[in-house]
Amino acid sequence: MARARVRRRRRRAPIGRMLYIGLFLLFVFVPLYWVLITSIKPSDDYLAVPPVWFPDHPTIVHYTAALFAYRGLHGMINSLIISIVATVLSAFFGTLMAYSLARFNTGGRHLSFWILSQRFLPPIAVVLPIFLIYRNLKLHDTHIGVILAYTVFTLPVSVWMMYAYFRQMPRSLEEAALVDGCTRWQALWRVAVPLAAPGIVAAAVFAFIACWTEFFFALNLTSRNAFTLPTVFRAFLGFQGAQYGEASALAIVSLVPSIALGILVQRHLVRGLTMGAVRG
Repeated sequence: MARARVRRRRRRAPIGRMLYIGLFLLFVFVPLYWVLITSIKPSDDYLAVPPVWFPDHPTIVHYTAALFAYRGLHGMINSLIISIVATVLSAFFGTLMAYSLARFNTGGRHLSFWILSQRFLPPIAVVLPIFLIYRNLKLHDTHIGVILAYTVFTLPVSVWMMYAYFRQMPRSLEEAALVDGCTRWQALWRVAVPLAAPGIVAAAVFAFIACWTEFFFALNLTSRNAFTLPTVFRAFLGFQGAQYGEASALAIVSLVPSIALGILVQRHLVRGLTMGAVRG
């Protein structure tokens, strides 16, 4: 009887896993499919009953309107510039800080957690002081101002992720480089950084996605010149109704950089997350 029960459970296990995976895929892909279809629907099909699952006459007019009439292309270029520069700065300074914490115990036992705790602070608590400082320093509505804010915003998570990665690396490799005549800086950039590349890539991907999708700081620190892509979406909601097609088109466009980046660094991303999490 016991063996029969075990066999039945083994037969049910694959069915249960497939059912779970199927439900998960439906939960993820059905909304994405609906957004994609809405972006090419004529306006009359938005609220049609029964729902239109694929339009008879697809159109790309919503894409052209979202990118040009609503300045979505300008916002996308600003977001790319700001996100890339902030990600590079976050990865660079995060690498130095994480290495210092892991190898020299800078600040004692609690500095690393204090750095991470800065992410616990809600953005609404600091956005008004930052806005006033930026206005006095002429940094409001500038790329530099948003880049500085995003770098500080993403730095704690970058430091924490890379700190866990550096900490699990053996010190003997860097000590061997020092014995061979390398300076501490050379040991860092020639030995530690190449070995920690997966962790640095994982931290950089998270920093880029955080900068790419951030809305609150961009809404308050920009207006006409340095506005980012997420702030463009507020233009699709007005007193006369919502522009569902344009909003869906811009949403699809905004997904492309994140998906492309995830595909390009997939191997490093998975390795960086697992190594840092398990051994950190």
